[in-house]
Parts: sequence; structure tokens; C-alpha cells
Amino acid sequence: MTMRMHSEVSSSLVRLSIGGKKFCTTVGTLTQREPDSMLAAMFSGRHTLCQDSEKGYVFVDRDGKHFRHILNWLRDGVVPTLEDNEYSELLREAEYYQLLGLIEGINAALDNRKENEELDSELTRTDIIKCIQSEKVRFRGVNLSGLDLSKLDLSYVDFSYACLKNVFFSRANLQCAKFRDVDAEGSIFHNATLREEDVNSQEQIFVELY
Repeated sequence: MTMRMHSEVSSSLVRLSIGGKKFCTTVGTLTQREPDSMLAAMFSGRHTLCQDSEKGYVFVDRDGKHFRHILNWLRDGVVPTLEDNEYSELLREAEYYQLLGLIEGINAALDNRKENEELDSELTRTDIIKCIQSEKVRFRGVNLSGLDLSKLDLSYVDFSYACLKNVFFSRANLQCAKFRDVDAEGSIFHNATLREEDVNSQEQIFVELY
């Protein structure tokens, strides 16, 4: 009998008016995934709700723009893909409703996006080949992260201040190339041609050969 009553309560329909936007869900959706949230507390049966006696809507004085994302999170546990400014708005609503799982999910999505943006190269391998066919090639301060520059003749190229994270320089000719103050974390220089003085100069980075 108790299990039946619990099931009936969980499946009970709830009509919500979030800042005037209307939503329909169940008590189970609002209480099960995030049992310590404000929404779960509201529909735990322990609180008196502001409800329209005629239409049956529970009113919450918040912007309803992103509430569908909150409901979808409570239903499926999936963080939506949004623009950064929309994530900020959704994060503010998640904090208001005390949805700790959604807060963590949004922050993780933003961190992943930031990492991916840092690894997005500004140029392609084809762009590099076109550039090195001309004289005095300079990539000062350019983000080349993740590019495959293996086997290219990059002698005398100026990479100063560039981001070279995870660049594949294997078998490339880097004689007299300039690496002043670059970030080459994770880059591979296996069998690349480098002059010893270029590697050890104070104005160059120290390159670990894999």
C-alpha cells in the first residue's frame, strides 16, 4: 500500500508557471534526480505552495527562459549545449534552484570548451606549407596547437611566442628556427633536425627529444 501511494505521488502531475511561462511535469521528475534541491523541497509535501486555485499552476517568480533545460536535466541528466552567455544564465538558475549536479555539469562543459578552444589551431598544415614557400616566414604569437608539421622544411621560421602545444614536428627541418618564449607542451620532435645551439640558447626553449 505504501509503495502504491509513493508511486501515485511521484507520477502526480505538476503545473508550473515560471515567470509566466507554463510547464507541466511530475513530482517524481522534480524530486528524484536532485533530492536536496529547492524544487525537491517545494514538492516534498512539507511546504505550502503559491498555487492558482482556478488553473492549478504553481507560480515561481523566476525567468522561465531556461527552465526547459532544467526539466530536461531532471528527466535525463543531460547538460544542454549552449553558448557561453546562455550557460551563464542557466548556471544562475541552477544555483537558485540548488541543482548541484547541473551546476557541476555546466562548469565541466565550460572547462572542456575552454580546453578545446586553446587547442584549436589558427592555421592548417596546408596554410603552413604555403607560407614556408615564401621568404622570411613568421608565426610569432600564432596558435598552431595540434598541427602535424612533420617532414616539413621549417628552417629559419620564426615561431617566437607561439602556442605549439601537441605539435608533431617529427623529421621536420628546424635548423635556425626561432622558438623564443613558446609553449611547446606535449610537442613531439622525434628525429627533427635541430642545431644544438638553437636548443640550448637562452633565447630559445629547451626541447625534449622523444
